[in-house]
Amino acid sequence: MLTHINLNKVLFLDIETVPQYRDYEAVPEKFKALWDHKAKRLSSAENDTPESLYERAGIYAEFGKIICISVGYVINGQLRIKSFAGDDESELLNNFAQLLNQRFNTPDVLLCAHNGKEFDFPYLCRRMLINRIPLPLLLDTSGRKPWEVQHIDTMEMWKFGDYKSYTSLNLLTAVFDIPTPKDDIDGSEVGKTYWQDADLPRITAYCQKDVVAIVQLLLRYKGMPLIDEKNIFIV
Repeated sequence: MLTHINLNKVLFLDIETVPQYRDYEAVPEKFKALWDHKAKRLSSAENDTPESLYERAGIYAEFGKIICISVGYVINGQLRIKSFAGDDESELLNNFAQLLNQRFNTPDVLLCAHNGKEFDFPYLCRRMLINRIPLPLLLDTSGRKPWEVQHIDTMEMWKFGDYKSYTSLNLLTAVFDIPTPKDDIDGSEVGKTYWQDADLPRITAYCQKDVVAIVQLLLRYKGMPLIDEKNIFIV
């Protein structure tokens, strides 16, 4: 399966996002009104309020921000991982764009993420535009036909045309017997870990582990051996 995918031409990535502000009260009035409107559409329970729903703001590029991007690439049987993390979103996005422009600025390189086509890739593009950063070639898909965008989405691949449900990365690593660390924070805890605990290193480690999981999952899809832990390096 997927014999046409050259692992040496794939850049794996994962992003972590949080609400732009610590809590609802800190949101500027202009955006508070816009969030109130958004919250009405998100509300599914009688006691839902814009305040209670604000912890979900991080998944929307208009109300959230990126605090970590981890990327991984396979070379000579080794997986090398690099992260861009920080409070200054513009700086980390510029550094990430510089990496793409300098080292992965060719049309034969593919991006790979889990649910990347619906989340990671568009979120990156939107936040780059908001921060006035030109889109690197790999992310600038405007004007291309859908079949011309060959980026890899490990969740989409698992659907095999069935679009009824979302399958988490955690579930697939369990199904495919991919070893994963037991000390990960849950994705729903990222906002609290950032805004309340100020523990960006913990979030970065969590993001890097997701990149490892995505790489190993694609290897399982291809029927190839997993990369041994001793061949995984943080650079």
